[in-house]
Amino acid sequence: MLRIDHISKTFNPGTVNAKLAIDDLSLKVNKGDFISVIGANGAGKSTLFNAIAGSFFTDSGQIVLDGEDITLMAEFKRARKIGRLFQDPMRGTAAGMTIEENLTLAAGEGGWLSRITSKEKEHFREVLSQLGMGLEDRMKQPMGLLSGGQRQAVTLMMATLQPPSLLLLDEHTAALDPGAAEKVLAITKDVIEKNNLTCLMITHNMQSALELGNRTLMMNQGKIILDTAGEERAKMTVQDLLDRFKVSAGHELDNDRMLLQE
Repeated sequence: MLRIDHISKTFNPGTVNAKLAIDDLSLKVNKGDFISVIGANGAGKSTLFNAIAGSFFTDSGQIVLDGEDITLMAEFKRARKIGRLFQDPMRGTAAGMTIEENLTLAAGEGGWLSRITSKEKEHFREVLSQLGMGLEDRMKQPMGLLSGGQRQAVTLMMATLQPPSLLLLDEHTAALDPGAAEKVLAITKDVIEKNNLTCLMITHNMQSALELGNRTLMMNQGKIILDTAGEERAKMTVQDLLDRFKVSAGHELDNDRMLLQE
């Protein structure tokens, strides 16, 4: 489904600011996998997502999605198969456009917003009703007037309106208040299960990383240092993750944000 073979990426090569962000990384993601990705700041999590999405080309290695080599494919072309949510709820939508207009663009109807049919509008209402936020009755409201949680939930629906081959969730609940984050996370789980989506999700919450989905990856210094699933994962605790990090990295995890969310 997704195969990553020995990719590496160095930013500012040949300078004093050179940074090896991804180091000979390989990963196989099977169809239907829901993988939680954890690691301290600078571990390479978002950089890995950027490499998959095509925000930059890797220095070496290969990325294959659904049997197609996308290593040198432009980002906008990859976006046809890859859905992505970011930490910032303001990204991914047009604030000045209505909920209905944003959904129309996500559905691939082009710029002819006046051509939205009554059937399409009803479909949008059904999609929004799944959020349980009452937004199906506010489709003429500009996206910029929604709360962060509401906007992130709509962005999720936009990213999955046409189910992508791969969904990338880059700490998509981190900027929300605890209540909104819990609501959006519940919606996320429901959407992924209903559509049998393949998903990679970055999180700083180590407990969630063990409970959500079917696999947990831990990254450090541009490498995957832990890939656990099945019975091994089911028996793991947060302390086990900390111990595994210490063994693999050679030092204890020093990240207040992750430790405070145990």
